[in-house]
Amino acid sequence: MEVKNRLASYILKTVPNLIKFCVSRRDSVVLYTTPDKLVALCKFLKYNVNTQYKVLVDVCGVDYPSRELRFEIVYNFLSVSYNSRICVKTCVDETTPIPSVTPTFSAAGWYEREVWDLLGVFISGHPDLRRILTDYGFEGHPLRKDFPLTGYSEVRYDHNEKRVIKEPTQLSQNFRYFNFNSPWLKEQ
Repeated sequence: MEVKNRLASYILKTVPNLIKFCVSRRDSVVLYTTPDKLVALCKFLKYNVNTQYKVLVDVCGVDYPSRELRFEIVYNFLSVSYNSRICVKTCVDETTPIPSVTPTFSAAGWYEREVWDLLGVFISGHPDLRRILTDYGFEGHPLRKDFPLTGYSEVRYDHNEKRVIKEPTQLSQNFRYFNFNSPWLKEQ
């Protein structure tokens, strides 16, 4: 715990202009930054002799529809030299792009494509920003919490026509609503 607090205070003292605020929990340090300072902070974490976070473990996105800046993009780094992990977070809305960290961490290429494909957060400066997990004709972004669960169309192969057809979704069963009360209690 003491090492984490020293690391957080060192980073805050060294580059205070790159960090909005820092949260130091029992076993982790989370740095919050703005999208325009994200690349500079990532370069500092990688190349500074006292941090050396040279491994980008993953990048993911979280959707909070009730927030003004609804998407939180999370970068997790590992320093093998110091056996330490750190998390960097930045928040954006639907229209604000975030800069790509792919030139600094080549592993970010795949992860940033996932964030674009599944959440719709645009990554500016990405060398190959295209769909990676959904079909090229897919409309929308499936991990947004406002995305319809049933979709609008389905794709299937028709043996009679010997081709793939796209048709509107037809639900064979109505949605059921559950009351989630305990079945062992008597209703009053």
